[in-house]
Amino acid sequence: MGNSLHNKIYLGRRPVITSKNLLALALACAVAGCGLAWLLLRSYK
Repeated sequence: MGNSLHNKIYLGRRPVITSKNLLALALACAVAGCGLAWLLLRSYK
């Protein structure tokens, strides 16, 4: 029982995906998406 997956994950550590990490990831994806859209629009002109 001591070597279960649940005990390996929840050993007093904080969760991997926090709201701050999720917000930073969403912001990075939005910036990357805008950059890609800008490059596509420039290449069609």
